[in-house]
Amino acid sequence: MIGTLYIVATPIGNLEDITLRALRILKEVDYILCEDTRTTKKLLDKYDIKTKTISYHAHSTEAKELSIMNMLKSGENLAMVSDAGTPCISDPGVLLISNIYKEFKGEALIVPIPGPSALVAALSASGVSSAEFTFLGFLPQKKGRETIFRKIANSKRVMVFYESTHRILKTLSSLNTHCPQFHIVIGRELTKKFEEFIHGTPDKILEYLTNNTEKQKGEFVVIVEPR
Repeated sequence: MIGTLYIVATPIGNLEDITLRALRILKEVDYILCEDTRTTKKLLDKYDIKTKTISYHAHSTEAKELSIMNMLKSGENLAMVSDAGTPCISDPGVLLISNIYKEFKGEALIVPIPGPSALVAALSASGVSSAEFTFLGFLPQKKGRETIFRKIANSKRVMVFYESTHRILKTLSSLNTHCPQFHIVIGRELTKKFEEFIHGTPDKILEYLTNNTEKQKGEFVVIVEPR
């Protein structure tokens, strides 16, 4: 009997944003695959979950992947979690799942346990229509970056992407160069203590963050609405 791999969404900030089903699965599986075991431990400790954890991330070796495959072959059930949100959305876990499908040819069960996602959370409270949009994940840091901004400027669709505290000002500057009249919504530190939605043109938001340096910290979801 081949085991099951559960793809479990976990909170993006507030640890209360966890489903009852997710808690049950995390308690019942044999092991939890974690992007960072220390981060996941905070969630497990809060809900008194004693399941053993295994590190699995972008830099994991082929030997680690083979070990996971062998666990499934032996009938063990596993849960995969990322540091925050839904695994495999801009996350290296997608490669493991793809290889499991190839290895087991449909015999292994891959079961999603849906829940928090920064992408969906930001769109839901942005006031921007999400009937049709393009998700870009994390933008490239160097090569191809300007090409992406030209693509955003020429798009008729809403564009959504993630950005880090280290590049948010640079990103806003690029948006101001390529599409200065577009409406931008930034979801910052979603579900956390300093959660904030910032609306405006790129130059106005850039000015706001420049004048309030503490607002430059955190994790950002950037929504670009064409005008």
